[in-house]
Amino acid sequence: MPRFDVTIAGELNLDLILYGLPAELPRERELLADRMMLTLGSSSAIVAHNLASLGSRVGFQSRIGEDDFGQIALTRLSASGVDASLVRRSSTSNTGLTVILQHDPWRNILTYSGTISELKVADLDLDYLSNSRHFHLSSFYLQNSLRPDIPELFRRLKAAGLTISLDTNDDPENRWSGLEDVLGYVDVFLPNEREACKIAHTDNLDQAIAKLSELVPILVVKLGSKGAIARRGAEEVQAAAVCVTMVDPVGAGDSFDAGFLHHYIRGADLATCLAWGNLAGALSTTKPGGTEAFRDSTHRKRFFGEHTSAHSRLST
Repeated sequence: MPRFDVTIAGELNLDLILYGLPAELPRERELLADRMMLTLGSSSAIVAHNLASLGSRVGFQSRIGEDDFGQIALTRLSASGVDASLVRRSSTSNTGLTVILQHDPWRNILTYSGTISELKVADLDLDYLSNSRHFHLSSFYLQNSLRPDIPELFRRLKAAGLTISLDTNDDPENRWSGLEDVLGYVDVFLPNEREACKIAHTDNLDQAIAKLSELVPILVVKLGSKGAIARRGAEEVQAAAVCVTMVDPVGAGDSFDAGFLHHYIRGADLATCLAWGNLAGALSTTKPGGTEAFRDSTHRKRFFGEHTSAHSRLST
């Protein structure tokens, strides 16, 4: 049996979330937030953390700086049960940081890349990553140094027998290119509605789904409050969103990925994977940030107990 269920290589940083800001942000004014949260951020780390919280064995590789933010992020990730023993430290760059200005119902996301954009294939231990059933990559467009080598990385992981999933997340340059040589290795592609349309270069979601589903075995499109839709060949499954009182949507899509993949690697059918993706995404929104609801085991167990039938409850 492989050492891990899922291995992940990607960014590791914190999110600083500010709430209660005015809608307009005029220059040269001191503007006050009424709440804040400093929490584990970065799509890659959120997926890893939440997969481990659900009971998957997760190995994680990344690059952080020799600073307090990097240590806090590393400690928080490791506390979930993720193996982060091969995370590298940079003596020349600071750990990245994302500042989220949370409005209702929108937000500004400001990211200092730091070590996020410096992770490269030479930093990765391919034997470690290959000792797994599945590999996941997030934040394709933030991985500036790694991105040119992703096709070869995926090729080698596929040759080692792993399945692969990809969630590109947003493209800060709004170009949405570079996936042509990547998607051929991907088993599960996990964009949200906006990302799917951007990648397919269309404003029509149905057209985007039709186009992208021809490129990958399983396409999963996250639709926010409308739930999610998955297509595998001629099979199409839809699942409604779970109604909750939302604190913020930070990390909900990454949490969806964790819920979906936790069951996908165990051979669950598409409807089950989709339903648990929605459950995990909904759970994430009930506390600030993308991991706080998963860190609170009492809250997590109660949430799943209230939203699932007795025969399908997770054992976490």
